[in-house]
Amino acid sequence: MLTTWLNIFKQNRQLHTIFFLFSHSYVKELTMNRKASKFVLFLSMVFVLYACNQESIYDEQIKIDHSSWYKDEAARFDVIISDTLQPYDFYLNIRNSTDYRYSNLYVFLITKFPNSNLTKDTIECILADREGRWLGKGWGAVKENTILLSERMRFPLKGKYEFMIQHAMRVDTLKGIRDVGIRIVKSE
Repeated sequence: MLTTWLNIFKQNRQLHTIFFLFSHSYVKELTMNRKASKFVLFLSMVFVLYACNQESIYDEQIKIDHSSWYKDEAARFDVIISDTLQPYDFYLNIRNSTDYRYSNLYVFLITKFPNSNLTKDTIECILADREGRWLGKGWGAVKENTILLSERMRFPLKGKYEFMIQHAMRVDTLKGIRDVGIRIVKSE
């Protein structure tokens, strides 16, 4: 994780310069005051996180009512793509509660292209390891999972893409899934 943040700083000269000027001009004055130093660190991290999110062209989550996802219900996402030369990273976001009964989740990803062609992919999302420990992030009863579906992909057509996600488990009503979403980020 620390290596990722260091790489972000190295790649983003503006962010590095702003952080350097900010930290050197104020941290010297704040070294005696621990609370103020922690506040500066907190603001710096918020700034870094905000700057990282600027590359996201689409990031949407849909709440699953009462954590009961019915087999015939699809989460729908409409994404406008205007640049077919730009490579993108495509993520699936799943938020599950710790009372989810399974260690994995199968979903169907149905993609409707701007020319109305359809594709359907089956995706397995691993949510817990073999010992039953949840893999997602989060301290409490809700875990957030970010699954990379495609790296450096290019969309073949300009226009509106519709992504539909349905659960593909063997039960009609799937309990314990709180949210499902997609995130599309410009690749570096």
